[in-house]
Amino acid sequence: MADRELVFEDHFDGPTLDPAVWLPNYLPQWSSRAATAAQYELADSCLRLFIPPDQGLWCEDDHTPPMRVSGIQSGNFSGPVGSTVGQQPYRDGLVVREEQPAFWGWTPSGGYIELRARAVVSPRSMVALWMVGLEDSPERCAEICITEMFGKSVLPGSVEVGMGLHTFRDPSVPEDFEAVRLDLDLTDFHLYAIDWTPDRADFYVDGALIRTCPSPPAYPMQLMLAVFDFPDESAEAVPEFVVDYIRGYK
Repeated sequence: MADRELVFEDHFDGPTLDPAVWLPNYLPQWSSRAATAAQYELADSCLRLFIPPDQGLWCEDDHTPPMRVSGIQSGNFSGPVGSTVGQQPYRDGLVVREEQPAFWGWTPSGGYIELRARAVVSPRSMVALWMVGLEDSPERCAEICITEMFGKSVLPGSVEVGMGLHTFRDPSVPEDFEAVRLDLDLTDFHLYAIDWTPDRADFYVDGALIRTCPSPPAYPMQLMLAVFDFPDESAEAVPEFVVDYIRGYK
């Protein structure tokens, strides 16, 4: 990346997550901060997100299918309790249960973004790094998925790596997503990256160009990093997502 300027870097070296960058919760407006707190630890210059067997369901009285999640995000806000103003609603008519103050950590609007990570998943879990619009205006809500990997797609020596764009409620962004089977072992560290300009999004794994999507969002987006567990799908497991670093260049 000699021709680019490093503008963001987190090696997770500190005793805790940087509160100026990360909110250690997953979409707390639809539940509460207490009920959506990430389970994580920082050790050996890595962030380890995990889901222990006794962790409760996310939005357990409403979300279908049942889901557990441990995630962090670099931005957040909502309207008042009872309103429908909030990021990434999972169904029509969803209302805010706990109002969230505006928080904007690192919210890039382009550039080269790179994650170095490994994962332990079972057939009922997944890991992902994606970006979503801030939804400070309702239509600024599209998604860029940098990487998404389900345990049920794992075969000896390979896994399907999802990447691309999701329209949601932004008609200016085309739906353009694909899970590409690649020869890699999720339990080893790999590089997942995007080169994002107003005209196109190029998706890379370990330095190799895998997909190109035209017409990505051109507005600021926040990072979402999480491990998910779907307990209805198979026997119990403890999934984890171990992140060495996240970097951003322009």
